[in-house]
Amino acid sequence: MGSKPLTKPGAVLLSFLDPALRVRALSFSRLVAKARNYLALTKPRVTSLVVFTAVVTLVLAPGHVAPIVGVATIVCITIGAGAAGALNMWYDADVDALMTRTAARPIPVGRISAEGALAFGLVMAAISVLALGAITNVAAAGLLAFTIFFYVVVYTAWLKRTTPQSIVIGGAAGASPPVIVWIAVTGQLGLEPLLLFLIVVFWTPPHFWALSLNRTSDYRRARIPALPAVSGQGETMKQILVYTFLLLPISLLPWLFGFATAFYAAVAVASGTTMLVLALRLRRVGIARREAANRLFAFSICYVILLFGALLVEKVVLT
Repeated sequence: MGSKPLTKPGAVLLSFLDPALRVRALSFSRLVAKARNYLALTKPRVTSLVVFTAVVTLVLAPGHVAPIVGVATIVCITIGAGAAGALNMWYDADVDALMTRTAARPIPVGRISAEGALAFGLVMAAISVLALGAITNVAAAGLLAFTIFFYVVVYTAWLKRTTPQSIVIGGAAGASPPVIVWIAVTGQLGLEPLLLFLIVVFWTPPHFWALSLNRTSDYRRARIPALPAVSGQGETMKQILVYTFLLLPISLLPWLFGFATAFYAAVAVASGTTMLVLALRLRRVGIARREAANRLFAFSICYVILLFGALLVEKVVLT
């Protein structure tokens, strides 16, 4: 006897609906699936970390900002970051299809057309820049526009496909939200957001290279000159260690310049030392480096949360 095919619970429910309701339910289901695919274009996990640094900077910035203006500023930066992610996926669709980590993204598998992704990214970019300019000031909007341009054109279209140092330079795009927020709130540039910018810039290479170590074959297949594919895993681990070592004193600059207290300094030393130990372990373990690289990558995300979280605690709880 042949077994009956398994039926999804949703299909069972739809079978009890009249035809008109069934059509509406199916249309709604497709709409939700489409929305999820467009959301995936915005790289929500990456964007969430960027938005967190922006929110902390908003709290740290001097002066008073109306809550509605503060929320709108964060929303604009979120939309702008999502636009940059969508345009990045649009341009990189050809190489994404060749890499195991990215082959299931919406454009390579055909869930979103390249044209649709391009239009989506451009519209979101325009909305974010124009809205930020109208709500805050032209300088903040101009910096947001330049950040999107830098990430999509300079990093994605040029540096990523030409140099293994692309992430060192391109990391400036992901580090810019604190500066954008500070200018949006105060109307001028300050040393504090530049120090936060510097921390994220030096954090980005070891964070990204720890991930790329286990994806070397992907980058070679796609002909992307990532550092492990060009210089080898040994040199990559060495560079990870160098940048992690430099990151520790750089992370203490907010405290040294008097913008943070000893509480932040203690968190920076503890988290920076932990990251340095993980980088040293990665350099030494040899054939077991896959697990070591994953641990370093995972902690590097926690590192940013810990550092910016300490600044947030200082401002909200300890003052």
